[in-house]
Amino acid sequence: MSGGEVAGLIVAVFWAILVSFLAVALARLAQTLKSATELVAGITEQAVPLLGEASEALRTASTQLDRVDTITSDVAEVTANASALSSTVAAAFGGPLVKVAAFGYGVRRAVGLQTGDAGRARARTVKGKVVPATRRGRRHRTED
Repeated sequence: MSGGEVAGLIVAVFWAILVSFLAVALARLAQTLKSATELVAGITEQAVPLLGEASEALRTASTQLDRVDTITSDVAEVTANASALSSTVAAAFGGPLVKVAAFGYGVRRAVGLQTGDAGRARARTVKGKVVPATRRGRRHRTED
């Protein structure tokens, strides 16, 4: 064997080793790609139903929001009607009720003046204790 043949043999052995390493690497890469493909297929199988359920949930939420919007507008209308009714009742009965109350106070005052009881304040009972009546028009002065 000459030097060229030995060199050719060494190069052939190295190429064989290199090709076998590349073959092993390609086989492992093929297994990895196969596992990745199975993983993506499994995720797709689970994701499609989840997306369908999410879409249905969004449709249901949209329907409920439309109902809430309708209810809100109805409540706003009822509130406006109640406000108008309150204003009408206040205008219709407020003035006469104030007049009736003033008349009742005048009648009590007049009856009190005739009986001599009009200017007196009455004592009050608070939690079992008698509190003296306050005097109208007078201030308590402390002497120095």
